[in-house]
Parts: sequence; structure tokens; C-alpha cells
Amino acid sequence: MTESPDTQILLRDARVWGLPGLVEVRISDGRVSAITPSTTVEHARVPAPRPAEDGAWDLDGALVLPGFVDAHCHLDKTLWGGPWVPNTAGSAISDKIAYVQRRRAEFGVPDTERIAALLRHVLAQGTTAVRTHTDVCPELGLDGFAAVRAAADTLEGRISVQQVAFPQFGMLTNPGTVELMDRALRSGAAQVVGGIDPAGVDRDPVRHLDTVFGLALEHAVPVDIHLHDRGGLGAWQFEAIIERTLSTGMAHRVTISHGYALGDVDPAHRTRLIAGLAEAGISMTTCAAHDDPVAPLREMAAAGAVLAAGNDGIRDLWSPYGDGDMLHRAYQLASRAQCYADPQIELALRAATAHGASVLGLPAHGGAVGARADLVVVAARSAAEAVVSRPPRALVIGGGRTVIPA
Repeated sequence: MTESPDTQILLRDARVWGLPGLVEVRISDGRVSAITPSTTVEHARVPAPRPAEDGAWDLDGALVLPGFVDAHCHLDKTLWGGPWVPNTAGSAISDKIAYVQRRRAEFGVPDTERIAALLRHVLAQGTTAVRTHTDVCPELGLDGFAAVRAAADTLEGRISVQQVAFPQFGMLTNPGTVELMDRALRSGAAQVVGGIDPAGVDRDPVRHLDTVFGLALEHAVPVDIHLHDRGGLGAWQFEAIIERTLSTGMAHRVTISHGYALGDVDPAHRTRLIAGLAEAGISMTTCAAHDDPVAPLREMAAAGAVLAAGNDGIRDLWSPYGDGDMLHRAYQLASRAQCYADPQIELALRAATAHGASVLGLPAHGGAVGARADLVVVAARSAAEAVVSRPPRALVIGGGRTVIPA
């Protein structure tokens, strides 16, 4: 991967997702400064983006997508770039939590160099913004936040990193954790307050939500709650979070991550929950991984509820899987949601771009004049083709600086 400190970039004969015909995209000082129609006649041959002699890029009809947004990952836990570690955790959520807590120090987690290596990798795959859930516990203190921030700083603004104060090992059940979360938010190390299974992990859903929403209101930050609990128990927690969001005025500032219960309750109950999410402006993130229930993409889109996508763990003690590629994640989501028509497939890509940006509270995102120049170029003629074929990234632009994948 090579990088360039460009201040001016010109993309010729670009096919920008959502715009008709071919255009020229001009980037100045890190932002899209102009989009003008191209005079080139469209053709049917396979696009072949390439750098031109004058420093511009001739895209030849290649597709320009917004930078991908990983709205749910765990950078602090990654083993990326290190020696292979056989995973011996049990399959239950409680087994995985205990396994990570027991063995993280043994493998030097968190490790700034591994986190930086993973960030460079995902940037080369087109991800220009991430929300990462950084573990908070008395044994670790705030070391994870420092490691993630140091790693992000090495990329000098090419990728945006937002950290969640995440009580992975329990919040109320792990004394000292709430105080550390408060410290992380007060210092600015964390920009979001997290939670985890108010019933299944903390065994006190009312006090858990009191604490999480109390911290959010005190520090004026968003909320992002992991919700693995399934069936009726998980559905009841959906209802409790919806009610709490409405009563505290936190609409459009709350995200439920995973939310497996939404994928396994009966259809009528699911419809009511989705309507509640839309009314309260609560977003969801899904990773569409393994055999876990996946949020109903098409139903949520029809109801106006926001669904974003993320990678979850990427090669870590929780799971040996994950490649960090958000275009692959969009493919997984479209496939599992049984999306076959192009507009349906594009819903999955929107989850990996615009909806992720919405969850992170990012301003104008994508190929629009005035937006931060976070763009991905692929040799495809449509967004649906890009999701299904997952072509190599020909060019990535992060914060107005070019990244040319190896």
C-alpha cells in the first residue's frame, strides 16, 4: 500500500454511485470541491482505472463509492499480524467473555502495532471510518484507549476512529468499571458510552440502563449497547431501550449492536419492535457473521429504521475469523437477507456506508460536493455488481489523501 499527501485530486470519467452518467470529481484540501459532467461517451468495456501522466486518475467508467464505515468492531482485541493463536474458547457468550478476560494479558492485548497494522489493512480495503468498542475493566484501566488512539494517530487522519467505553466483562457486576467509564468519557478518550446485555450479563436491566443513559446525558455522548440476549428476554430489552430513549430525549443518539432477538421473535412482534426503533430513532448494527440471527434488512429499510454494518472481532481471541473488508460484509448481509434485485443489494451497501456514517454521527459522507473526500474506486459498473463481485480496490481516498492498495 502506498500513500500520497495530495491536496488536489482529479478523477476523470467516474461513475459515482447515485449520479447519472460519467462525471469528473475534483478534490481539494481534503473535500470534494466539484462534480461536473464528463464529455466522454459511455462504453460497455470493463473499466480500467489508472493514474494519468498529469497526476489525475482516468477511471474509464469505474465506480466511485463512499468510503466504507465499520460501525461495529473491536480494534483493541485484535491479534492481526501476530503469530497464529488457536482459539479454545467455548461457544457460549459467557465462555468467550471469560476466555478473553483470562488470556488477553498472555497475548499482549491490546497491542498498538497490531491495531495499527489492522487499521492500515482496512483502509486499503476502503474503510475510512470505524466505531470500535474498547474494553474497560479495573485490570486493564484505560490502556486500551491509549493503544487505539496511538495506532490511529499513525494514519494521520486518513481514517476516523471513534471509541466506545465498553464494559465487556460486566458493568455493575465488575466493581470499578462504571468509574473507569466515567473517566474515559470525561477525559475524551471515549466518545460513546457502551453497555452489554443489561439482563443476560449484568442481571439488572433497569439499573444498567439507568447507568448507561445517565453517563450519556452527563457527558452529552451517544449510547451503543451490545444486546446478545435472544427470544423474549432480548425482545423485552429492546422495548426497555426504546422506552428509555424516548423518555430521555436521546432519539437518534442510541444504537443497539447485534440485537439477535430481532431475528428470532415472531413476525408480528418483530414488526412492532422495528416500528419502535424507527419512532425512537434508534439505529442497529449487524455483523451478519457465523449463524447468528441477522437484523431484517429489507423490513427495517421499509420502516425507515437505520441498519448499519460492522466486522465485529477481526482475528482476535473472540474469534479467529474476519478479514476487515466491509465490501465483503455488505455481501454477507445481502446474501443472508436474501436480496436479489439490485435495489435490495444496494441496501446492504448503504448499511456499510451512509448508515454507518449516520451511526457515527459523521457529517456529509460520500460523493457529494462539500463532503470529506472519503472515496473508494472499484472496477464495476453498478453498486450491486460491486457488492456481489467484491472487486479489488483500485484506489482509496481517505480524508483527501490517496491510498493505492498493493
